Amino acid sequence: MKHYFAGLDIGGTTIKCMLVDAQGELAGDLIEVRSYVKEGYLRTFDQLREAMSALAKQAEITFDEIAAVGLDVPAPCSDGVVWGKANLGDDWVGTKIRDEFSKLIGKPVFMTNDCNAAAFGEWMYRPEHHGGLLYVAPGTGLGGGLVMPGGLLYEGNTGLALEVGDLSVPRFEKGELPVDGRGRRGCMEGWVSLVALRRQLANALEQAQYSDHPLAKSDAPIEEKAFQVRDYAEEGDPLAKEIFALQANVLGQGLGDLASILDPGLITIGGGLAETGFRDWFLEEVRKGFAERAMLPYQRSPLAPHDPTTVIEWAIGGDAAAAYGSARKAVELVPYQSE
Repeated sequence: MKHYFAGLDIGGTTIKCMLVDAQGELAGDLIEVRSYVKEGYLRTFDQLREAMSALAKQAEITFDEIAAVGLDVPAPCSDGVVWGKANLGDDWVGTKIRDEFSKLIGKPVFMTNDCNAAAFGEWMYRPEHHGGLLYVAPGTGLGGGLVMPGGLLYEGNTGLALEVGDLSVPRFEKGELPVDGRGRRGCMEGWVSLVALRRQLANALEQAQYSDHPLAKSDAPIEEKAFQVRDYAEEGDPLAKEIFALQANVLGQGLGDLASILDPGLITIGGGLAETGFRDWFLEEVRKGFAERAMLPYQRSPLAPHDPTTVIEWAIGGDAAAAYGSARKAVELVPYQSE
């Protein structure tokens, strides 16, 4: 019997689901269902079973032909247990999610967090790349994942590694170290995230040069205004580009520090910014920040023709990267059989 493997990417808004065969070839399209994670993990388990059945139906196989499942969650987790609530319901924390779901479906389950899964998916989407890969994803927060040369996903001693947003950034704003969404001062997530963008926008709108800006005249809450900044940047708006240039610079400098520690060779940037019309400009700003901070050995070789030693580019997996990465990790749970 041919084996298939499901990748289930659990998000706060949607759950993205994918099916692959043992060689990693897609079996059907990506399926998305609305997420009800705040209603508890058992409610989500029902959704995951339904999604797996839909994947099997689409691929014209039976449920039994799905040999294993890869599961990723939008929260810190270790050995199949969620350690922090994040966008999940209260009952997720401290529960053996991996083991409980495996028991329910009668199949082996791999589980990690969403950025680890996306990092592995990005690595697997590049069959010609055999070196390391660092993945970072600016969004509401700032997450990351690392794949070692040869395709080994690095999760750390307890599975909690690569919280890149925790990297220290001793940069002051109005005489203070900015605070991130979890109340920590002086970290990169406090500069590069949607939460940071709200604060940066509020500060910018206090400047006289932007007093006539439409966002300055709007009565909408800052959270709503922040979501409009990307649209303004698409149009080349100076205020919006000033904010994104700042975030890109800090991100680039942070990546310079991470290159000295990890020497990944390839750094990919995921998240919603990868889909914008100003992505090329933003990426160039990141690279400038990297060049300002990274030591020369992490920028280019001393040997002619001085090839780059760290390449920074956009992620290519889009919304499917985490589901694909989880599915490919599930393949590793079942001993290879010729098909």
